[in-house]
Amino acid sequence: MGQNKVGLRRQRIRRSIRKKIEGTSARPRLSVFRSNSEIYAQLIDDSKSITLTAASSLKVDKSGKNKIEVAKQVGVELAQKAIAVGIESVVFDRGGYLYHGRVKSLADGAREGGLKF
Repeated sequence: MGQNKVGLRRQRIRRSIRKKIEGTSARPRLSVFRSNSEIYAQLIDDSKSITLTAASSLKVDKSGKNKIEVAKQVGVELAQKAIAVGIESVVFDRGGYLYHGRVKSLADGAREGGLKF
């Protein structure tokens, strides 16, 4: 069966990005996954292969908001959780998506929440 061309292209870009960046305990990787209806973000320590904290649009109030506004809210929520755990600096992993729209909005929200990257 296989994936479509867009999915294969994103996987190739994602692998290329992952060769260059790595999350550590001091500076975890902020990984983004975007589906058609939701957006998910998590902070990952690649040296220990664990997720430190995560946030998604499933638990965010979406009433009257478009997907870009919801993504920004997810970024702010993730930043608050990260700061509560003691994380201030992260490495951004856009997951093969273009840095545009919801992905950019999530990053801006995380920066507004206090994360540095």
